Amino acid sequence: MRFVAALGLTALAVGCASLPEVHPWFAPAGDAKAPAMVGSRGPISPQRSQAILARIQARGGGADVLDRHLAIEEEVAGQPLALGNVATLLYDGPAFYNSMFDAIGKAQDHVNIEFYIIEDDEVGSKFSELLIGKAAAGVSVNLMYDSVGSSKTPAEFFKRLRDGGVKVLEYNPVNPLKARGAWRLNNRNHRKVVLVDGGVGYTGGINISDVYSSGSSPGRRPAGGPALSGGSTPFGSTGSAGTSSASASSPAGSRVGSAPDDRPAVGWRDTNVRIEGPAVAQLQQMFLETWKKQGGEALDERNWFPDVPRAGNHPVRIVASGPGDAMPAIYVATLSAIAHAEKSVRITMAYFVPDAQTIDALKGAAARGVDVALVLPSYTDFWAVFHAGRSHYAELLAAGVKIYERQDALLHAKTIVVDGVWSTVGSSNMDWRSFLHNEELNAVILGRGFGDQMDTMFGRDVRRSLRIEPEAWARRPLDVRMKELAARVWEYWL
Repeated sequence: MRFVAALGLTALAVGCASLPEVHPWFAPAGDAKAPAMVGSRGPISPQRSQAILARIQARGGGADVLDRHLAIEEEVAGQPLALGNVATLLYDGPAFYNSMFDAIGKAQDHVNIEFYIIEDDEVGSKFSELLIGKAAAGVSVNLMYDSVGSSKTPAEFFKRLRDGGVKVLEYNPVNPLKARGAWRLNNRNHRKVVLVDGGVGYTGGINISDVYSSGSSPGRRPAGGPALSGGSTPFGSTGSAGTSSASASSPAGSRVGSAPDDRPAVGWRDTNVRIEGPAVAQLQQMFLETWKKQGGEALDERNWFPDVPRAGNHPVRIVASGPGDAMPAIYVATLSAIAHAEKSVRITMAYFVPDAQTIDALKGAAARGVDVALVLPSYTDFWAVFHAGRSHYAELLAAGVKIYERQDALLHAKTIVVDGVWSTVGSSNMDWRSFLHNEELNAVILGRGFGDQMDTMFGRDVRRSLRIEPEAWARRPLDVRMKELAARVWEYWL
């Protein structure tokens, strides 16, 4: 369920962007000097960095880990921190679909939606019928889908929505004759966003498709879905992620990378977050801006930005990146959080093809004693991404980074929690495509309560994973290494 830009020929046609030099400006946490920082417009001077920490210390005699991440996040993101939200983790597709369908069903004014993939299957049918029903009731319903991600969905599916009163916008059409402005085949909208009446919002990694409908519970298999691939050699053992909340007693499988044919069931493991409160206005603003930039038809006048009261105690910031951004905010925010980690970095990632700065940030955190652990797929719907990511394992393992591979589900989640206080859930993978070529959107939630939930969720994934052992990995066979080498050549485009 990924897009590759026709690799060689398309690469020549669209040219290459590059990630900004970010990591050298970050100083390790605990440095006696003020840490260097990077903001949404570029590097922040040492003097300004010092002033930021001084403001923290003035609050109460010392900067604890949460205050430190709050201040750094403020400088990096270029978006204000919205206080007073409720952030609810939604583990797997069924939890998301139940919550989303319920919220849309209660909509009174408008529903704005953005998905990479919308399929014409059982989930898609229920989704479309609900939207048509709300439009018939006078609710403004506006839907944006990606032309590549939804390329297999029949045109009739979207025609039914239009005929039913839903305004539908195809993001960056593949057909150049339908292009609005410059044609950029390689630039895609990978976001997954649902907004209801300006007060409830969703984001994460889950699309509209039956493959998510069963969740990742053992013994349940989703209908349909793409062919899966992976390795087949044992490289791991049981182990622990380093904390009581992320320990492993026994893995769900005994072989890393085995294809799912020899398993009783394979579900899709993913995460979304439901947000209620003032932060939804940031999601709304980004949707409306993207709709306008894409040349969508004029929207009805609605109460896009209602006066939303404080609903809880979660500080939330919405961080978005898009093609052409000189300083991709999600990339910078992620590097910043890792570079300033003091205790732990927990990453659960569907597509992990890190650039040099990301590798340096992870290795640097491990070198200063931070417990760095990754949960990655053991098989995937896209072999090249799978093997390109694995080509970086040896370097990370040598630096002390723990790597686990999820055994009993196809991992599609994109979540990170740092020091138990800085958490992000969104659409962005840790790869070049997400940081450079796609429209992506993540919610950053700050605080220990939500961070504890994220750590617990990470531990649940570890318990169903197999730890990659450095010694066993070093003995992997030649054919596995050759696949890694072949995929590594194309990692910029994956």
